Amino acid sequence: MKKLTVTALLLALSAAGCADMSETQRGTATGAGVGAGIGAILGAATGNGGGGRALGGAAIGGAIGAVTGNVWSNHMENQKRAMQQAAKGTGVEVTQTADNRLKLEIPSDISFDIGRADIKPNLRPVLDRFAATLAENEATVITIIGHTDNTGSDAINDPLSRERAIRTRDYLSTRGVSPSRFSVEGHGSHEPLAANNSDANRARNRRVEIFVAEPQQH
Repeated sequence: MKKLTVTALLLALSAAGCADMSETQRGTATGAGVGAGIGAILGAATGNGGGGRALGGAAIGGAIGAVTGNVWSNHMENQKRAMQQAAKGTGVEVTQTADNRLKLEIPSDISFDIGRADIKPNLRPVLDRFAATLAENEATVITIIGHTDNTGSDAINDPLSRERAIRTRDYLSTRGVSPSRFSVEGHGSHEPLAANNSDANRARNRRVEIFVAEPQQH
């Protein structure tokens, strides 16, 4: 099983680690590599068949992974540039992730007050511009994740973080973005950016993250 696990990991790394690939190819290869690794492990774990079954699982897993890879298209690049321009001076960070998603990280000083889920007025122009860029590429899907600091219990923070994500989704929906394109999550205080040991750090942890992905089509 150890040999098989190593083989699966090598398959994943070899698919995902090609430095000379384009961004689109890298997104697809990352998905294929991870899928191949998981497929190989599952192929061996689900019955007798040794290496042949592992390779079969890797092929199936790789195909699934490739389908779930993300494209970094001209639309995505243009959206990133538009959002960087719109967010300039606001504290909102706009980046491209390793798996070819556009990420907006919105800090608490422009998004939400402590213990509240109401969107603050100075966030609205950023979300307005964001909604306009989403309308230009309807092939994308959006994930919104809310976070809190560790003030209060999980019973308070978990639903509060999700409510912040929901309010952000609802605002964007009023600007013409279809609700069917969204998924929302609340991670409470479980994924801090910094230790919750000062007011400044707790403010960093109260945030909303928005991810935009253009899934690879086959």
